[in-house]
Amino acid sequence: MLHLGALGEADAMVKSDAAVPVALVQATKAFGGTIALKDASFELRSGEVLALLGENGAGKSTCVKLLAGVYLPTGGHVEVDGKPVVFHSPHDAQAAGISVMHQHPGLFPDLSVAENIYLGHMPRDRFGGIDNAAMLAGARRVLATVGLDVPAETRLGMLRTSEQQLVEIARALSLDARVLIMDEPTAALSQREVERLFTVVADLRLHGVAMMFVGHRMDEIFRIADRIAVLRDGRLIGVKPKAELGRAAAIGMMVGREVTDLYPQRSHATGALVLEARGLSHAGGFSNIDLKLHAGEVLGLGGLVGSGRTEIARVLFGIDQPDAGEILIDGEAVRFASARDAMDARIAYVSEDRMGQSLVMDFSILDNAVLPVLDKAARSGFYGTNRAINLVSDWLKRMKLRFSGYAQPVKELSGGNQQKVVLAKWLRTEPRVLILDEPTQGIDVGTKAEVHAMVADLAAQGMAIILISSEMPELIGMCDRIIVLREGHRTAEFARGEATQEKVLEAATKAGESADAAQATGEEKRKGPLDILKRREFGLLAAMLAVAIPVTIINPRMVSAANLTAVSMDAALLVVAALAQMLVLITRNIDLSIAAVIGLSAYMAASMVQAYPGLDIGIGLITACAVGGVAGLINGLVVTRGKIPAIVVTLASMSIFRGFNSIWAAGDQISADEVTQAWLDMTGLKIAGVPLIVIIAIVILCLGYVLLYRTAIGRELFAAGSNPDGARLIGIPVDRRILLAFGMAGLLGGLCGALWASRYATIDARVALGFELTVIASAVVGGVAIRGGSGTLLGIILGALTLLVIKNGLTLVRVDPLWLQGVYGLVILVAIGIDTFIVRRAEQARQARAR
Repeated sequence: MLHLGALGEADAMVKSDAAVPVALVQATKAFGGTIALKDASFELRSGEVLALLGENGAGKSTCVKLLAGVYLPTGGHVEVDGKPVVFHSPHDAQAAGISVMHQHPGLFPDLSVAENIYLGHMPRDRFGGIDNAAMLAGARRVLATVGLDVPAETRLGMLRTSEQQLVEIARALSLDARVLIMDEPTAALSQREVERLFTVVADLRLHGVAMMFVGHRMDEIFRIADRIAVLRDGRLIGVKPKAELGRAAAIGMMVGREVTDLYPQRSHATGALVLEARGLSHAGGFSNIDLKLHAGEVLGLGGLVGSGRTEIARVLFGIDQPDAGEILIDGEAVRFASARDAMDARIAYVSEDRMGQSLVMDFSILDNAVLPVLDKAARSGFYGTNRAINLVSDWLKRMKLRFSGYAQPVKELSGGNQQKVVLAKWLRTEPRVLILDEPTQGIDVGTKAEVHAMVADLAAQGMAIILISSEMPELIGMCDRIIVLREGHRTAEFARGEATQEKVLEAATKAGESADAAQATGEEKRKGPLDILKRREFGLLAAMLAVAIPVTIINPRMVSAANLTAVSMDAALLVVAALAQMLVLITRNIDLSIAAVIGLSAYMAASMVQAYPGLDIGIGLITACAVGGVAGLINGLVVTRGKIPAIVVTLASMSIFRGFNSIWAAGDQISADEVTQAWLDMTGLKIAGVPLIVIIAIVILCLGYVLLYRTAIGRELFAAGSNPDGARLIGIPVDRRILLAFGMAGLLGGLCGALWASRYATIDARVALGFELTVIASAVVGGVAIRGGSGTLLGIILGALTLLVIKNGLTLVRVDPLWLQGVYGLVILVAIGIDTFIVRRAEQARQARAR
């Protein structure tokens, strides 16, 4: 762990002969025919901060990823301590002492804060498992260093965006690095959090850490940097000491021209009142807010992160509903039941979350830009590409978008160009009111100037604009009036010319000592977060009881020893299969072939026991596990190497495995009298009254627990599903983990096949036909997320039991088989409905605490 001591003064001065732990030398990176970086050379010196400047797309992130081991250079090389090295993965860079805070944090919302900090380099105990005590203690230390007061055990998804950014910073510090690279680390931070980060940077400088800071906020750059390197169009323009480079010169180097009007002069008069809010309130977000917005006016909403600014915007746009107060358009009260209602009233909202809420990252530029006006591009219900292009091309041109074609995926654009697509798509709706939430966050100075000029031009044309920004100069330079919020309450209003950074900051933090007390209270509350697992248990237990109690009253056989034994044996098989499915699901994949693998393994195992009775149990288990393991690896290899969706691969392999089984069996059936008694006793034998198959299932679940929760590989399986791209950024071999999951799932499917053959004795090619739906339902009902990254062993146990109790109960009360599946599905739907309702309430409570 980096030792962070007291701050010094003159010690922080940079020496010209400082050591150079890492450098780029004539580095070039090409993607196909596109050159992202050409012949770039610069060095990072110990005890110094090098700021890397450039417009979006200039090559900054490419430099970061070359130094981080994410990319291999096409030409040139990376040097460590003066010697050329080749980083084949982020692990290699980390081993060389390089730690990186990426622009888009590689974090995992389904894992704990401590696991996010240490994933990829988890402390181990003497048995090779995760040393949880050491991990939690280390996490608490680095969390204290960055000023984040949350329990290390908290699930990361419970935190605000700015808090998650602090976790990313803590993660970088946990690597004990001698080189720290920060790629836009302050984009989502409040001013208080930025100050804390800069304190950490100053202390690291004293301890000789070499740092690179990539950012767009010039105030921060000139405050923190010792030297400044400037990139333009993939080429290094120059590297100069901060003292020799003024802001205007730095901007000129970046954009290739002089930028003198970052905040354009505006002199037009405002028009009629367009939008008004009276006494507007939303529980947990803001209370009793009054505001007026006129045509041609830019109204600023200022305040710290979490002060209620975004929550007001969401209510004005109809995403959330107010608890009190009213919204008026042109003096008439309106109610927006949805965002569509607000759009019909000609209101547009550009969200602060560009990647999560404003864009569909896998869609093309055209598909994203035309989304709000899709009905106009699809006359008579038929979408026309040319019509879509005609609708949005003018606005994309006005935005000076840099792109290769309308079909280019928007995820391939730089952050600034992505923001231009967002602005173009909303401006095409021709709004009267435009709400801009952090419109220049994460974009370069040149693009900022273009956005500011566009805002001024729109206001001059009579558009009413609400501007939310965490950058004080932007609020003061662009707004006619600024309303300041603190903890959801309006604390001040300033007219243009009256506002200063000191006045706005004082209004945003007064009466609460910078809102620290409020945040501390919120953090204390989060130290006892709602246990989502227990709430999920409640839904499943309620479903079981809803069936078991009335069925027992009607037919007491429900609780007889014979029935309970039969259900427990069926549950043992289902739980093993559900565990196999869980392993695949948590990696964001699915295995539709699981039942076919069970069937093939069962028949092959029974065949070998029949052929070699002297080896019965041994030959049966080895055969089944080998068949299952090979089948799983085949699925995994096609998914990872072929890059084919798992649902397609396993749907095909399901048919292939079934077909092969039918060919092998050739219509023959293996009955109980054709196998050994020892083979049958493998599952039917009872130990202390408990069927052996149940004991086997318990042992398998215990091994599954150790793998998933006590080993680094297990946690990496969850990480691979929670955020695959983020996992790759920190060096987790995602494809190998997916292959491992499929292999283990196949192995468990094979074992389940052997147990099935022993349990039911009579085996043919139709074994487990249709069972895959029950297996998948058990996992999903038990809380394993289809989206990956989330699930518990207790959940799949309860999920399996719930389905079996429902099926057994309905059978005992002699429900007509024609109705059985319908009732079965209805009860499952009710169980999931209860669970979803409780989870939603818990999430709402979390959001209320986070504000």
